[in-house]
Amino acid sequence: MPSPDSSSPRAHGVVVAIERDGKFLCIRRAKNLPRAPGKVCFPGGMIEPGESQEQAVIREMKEELGIDVEPIRQCWRHDLPNKHLTLWGWIANWTTGQITPAIAEVEESFWLTPDEICSHPDAIDTNPLFVRCLLQNKK
Repeated sequence: MPSPDSSSPRAHGVVVAIERDGKFLCIRRAKNLPRAPGKVCFPGGMIEPGESQEQAVIREMKEELGIDVEPIRQCWRHDLPNKHLTLWGWIANWTTGQITPAIAEVEESFWLTPDEICSHPDAIDTNPLFVRCLLQNKK
């Protein structure tokens, strides 16, 4: 999949779903981050200039959690209405590495069920939208 159009005024980011035993890998963002500090969400980050979505998925998972992943497919797109940001949701397989959160970006990592992701008191607003997409893709 190509990188977003560089002439677009929107920023683009990826969020990554890794499933194990009916639960998804989630993170709590570091409290010192400018956007969504302390929020619970799927791991991911911004797509860098010239980078494809797949490359961003691989890089972000390595940077944030120290793991290697194989991007499987892009399954979700969300244009945030109040920000110039488009999020691309990806399903990926965890291939190697031990989860080691990068403390500058990730306070903790944990596995949550879809219901836990959506109802967590610190959940980021887009979690239920991405979870709904993931559950529909399992059918």
